[in-house]
Amino acid sequence: MNQEKIKIGVLGAALIAERSILPALALMPEHFELVGLASRSLDKAQNLAAEYGAEAFPGYEALLNDESINAVYIPLPNALHYPWVQRALEAGKHVLCEKSLGCTLEEVQALVALAEARNLALVENFQFRFHQQLQELKTLINPERKPIIGELRTLRCSFGFPPFKDANNIRYQKKLGGGALLDAGAYTLKAASIILGEDLQVAAASLVGLASQEVDIHGSGCLIQPSQGITAHLAFGFDNYYQCGVEIWGSEGRIRTNRLFTAGPQVKPVLEIETKDGGRQDRILNEDHHFVNMLAHFHRLCQRDARALRAIESQQNLVQARLMNDFRIKAGDILR
Repeated sequence: MNQEKIKIGVLGAALIAERSILPALALMPEHFELVGLASRSLDKAQNLAAEYGAEAFPGYEALLNDESINAVYIPLPNALHYPWVQRALEAGKHVLCEKSLGCTLEEVQALVALAEARNLALVENFQFRFHQQLQELKTLINPERKPIIGELRTLRCSFGFPPFKDANNIRYQKKLGGGALLDAGAYTLKAASIILGEDLQVAAASLVGLASQEVDIHGSGCLIQPSQGITAHLAFGFDNYYQCGVEIWGSEGRIRTNRLFTAGPQVKPVLEIETKDGGRQDRILNEDHHFVNMLAHFHRLCQRDARALRAIESQQNLVQARLMNDFRIKAGDILR
């Protein structure tokens, strides 16, 4: 079935746009036409736009007012997601937005309702969803295929890194939607719901921060899947020894990977598998381009006949926002 090429614009010249999304779009000429880019700095917009043969817009509103653009990618700071996603949807654009989609549950609920009312795609970008290592992991623990590690018992997921060298990094600024939960923690919650199901509940949570920065710097928590009692133990932060992986413990073994969220197109992820008979294997996977895969998914959701797929995405957006909200409430939203 022929699918429409999507004319896309980019609101913001963040590093993830410059390093990952723009190069990935350039690899997909049959799917996307990059029409334009807008930034707070017109010079930066002009330089990036020229590199990709696109137009530089003098501001975000100017880009949204361009009727030729079907969709937009928004990599702005978290606090700016809600107002600019809202304006993009009101302008009739499909939206791909960096995580976290909103700073509160209420913001996400409002954006999802608006997208559904306008019959538009709204995707929160967790590109690791589309890497083959996650699909392989899910296959190995699929209860319908006799999981290699037996029945699931618990999941451990960590995503943390050392302090940022730039003290003015947006992740340290409350007014811009900073904090470890909205950044690194969001990944761990997303991974838990993908692997264990959308009915997870937050059983315990902690957020720790510095009052001088007014944001959480690291956190941890426990989720539970009520129907089977399986738990997920999460840890994340900005002042940690680097960790980026998941371990799944079963009745007959365990599986672990240390590049769940950041396996770029040149990386061959390794799944470490141990079983009760003392067996150990390192399953080396092929490289995969999760940014290209994610954009292909977004492209499908932008098609006119994709209403059902968009509804599934909306549900996932709401599940993620609920877990984020419940985690913050359980932690008391107190910086200690």
